[in-house]
Amino acid sequence: MTTRRHVIAMLGAGAGASALTLWPRLTRASTGADTRLLVLMLRGGLDGLHAIPPYGDPGYAALRGPLALSPAGPTAAGAAALKLDATFALHPALAFAASLYARGECLPIVAAAPPYWGRSHFEAQDCVENGTASPDGAETGWLNRAVGALHGEGLSLTTVMPLMMRGPVKVNSWSPPLAMRVGPILLQRLEPLYGDDPRLARAFAEAIAQQGDDISVDEAMSGPAPGVGMGMGAGGNAKPHPPIGAQLPGLMRAAGAFLAPADGPRIAFLEDYGWDTHANQAPILARKLKELDDGLAAFHAAAATVWDRSVVVVVTEFGRTARINGTNGTDHGTGGGMFLVGGAVRGGRVAGEWSGMGSGRLYQDRDILATTDQRAVFKGVLAQHLGLAEGVLASAVFPNSAKLAPSEGLVRARRPG
Repeated sequence: MTTRRHVIAMLGAGAGASALTLWPRLTRASTGADTRLLVLMLRGGLDGLHAIPPYGDPGYAALRGPLALSPAGPTAAGAAALKLDATFALHPALAFAASLYARGECLPIVAAAPPYWGRSHFEAQDCVENGTASPDGAETGWLNRAVGALHGEGLSLTTVMPLMMRGPVKVNSWSPPLAMRVGPILLQRLEPLYGDDPRLARAFAEAIAQQGDDISVDEAMSGPAPGVGMGMGAGGNAKPHPPIGAQLPGLMRAAGAFLAPADGPRIAFLEDYGWDTHANQAPILARKLKELDDGLAAFHAAAATVWDRSVVVVVTEFGRTARINGTNGTDHGTGGGMFLVGGAVRGGRVAGEWSGMGSGRLYQDRDILATTDQRAVFKGVLAQHLGLAEGVLASAVFPNSAKLAPSEGLVRARRPG
C-alpha cells in the first residue's frame, strides 16, 4: 500500500530535492544590494499587440479588425482594455498588472526583440537565451554567465535545464512533482490491455487499488517530510515549502517562496508554453494572459518580504504579425512586448520607441519595427538592480556587445542599507 510518506519521498526524488538545501549566501558586496531577479520566458511568441494594445495608434484598429482592443468599451475580442496612457492599454485579463502599473511597479516595454529578426521559434529562443547577436553565438546562457559574474548560484524552476541557465556555473533545478492520480477514462482504456496479460493484470489491479490512497501534489507538498522537498533555514531547521501547482501561477508562487528567504537564491528562471496563437487567438490569450496575471499576483504574495527589492523580467522570443490572418490569429512577427514587474521597478509608464502601424511604418510591411534590443533591457536590469559593471556585461555576460548601451531608468534608486 502506498503511504503518504512513500508518496512524498517519490515526489521529492523526482523534484530535485537535493538541490533545495543549504543555498549559498550572496553577500551584499557581491550583488550591490539584497536584491532578487526572476526571468520568465513565454515560449511561442506572445502577441505584444494583444497584451499591450496600441489603441491610440491610427493604424491599429484597421489592421487588427476583430482582435482590436480599446478602453472605450467591449469589442468582439472581449471586455474593455485597461487604459495606460493616450496610446497604450493592457489586455483586460491583466488586471493585477494594471494595479501594479498604477503603483509604479509595472513597466511595459513595446517594440522589443532579440537581434535575430527571423521567424523560427527555435532560433529566436536560442538568441534570446544565449545573449549574443545570433542564434548560434554561444552554447551557454546569459543568465548563467550573470550568476557567475556575481559569484553565486541560480535556480531554474524547470524540468529540463534551459539554454539561458546552462553553462559552467552551478545552477540548481527544481520542478513540481507529477500528480500521482490517473484519470478514470485512461484507466478504463488501459484495463483490457493489461487484463489479458497474466503477469501485468495483478500489477494493474494493485495500481487501481492504490488510487484511493494517493494524495494530491498540493497536499503532499504542504506537509513536512524530513530531508525531502525541504529548504534549510538558519541553523539547519527544516521548513516545508508551500503548496504548488504545475500551472504558471503555481510555479510563480513557488519561485516567490524560493526567493523570499534571506538564505535563498537571488536569481531564478522559469518558463511557460502555449503562446503560439496562429488561430482563434482571442480566447486563447484571454486564458493565457489571465494565467500570467494570476502568476504575478502569486509571486507578489509569496515574495512579499522581498517584493520591494525584486524585479521580474517577462520576455518572449518574438512578436506577431500586425495583421490578423484568415483564422483570427496571428503569425510569427518581429517587434513584441516585454514587462518588468516588481517593487524595485521604475514603472507607471510605457517604455520603448514606438514607430507606429501606419502605411510604410511596418517592418517588411507586416511586423512592428523592433526599436529595443532585449539585451539592452537585460543589461539595464543587471547593472542597475544587481550592480554588475558595464564592462563585465559587455564582455562576459553579453559578449561583443560593447556598442549596445544598457537601457536606463529601469529600476528605482536603492534604499539605504
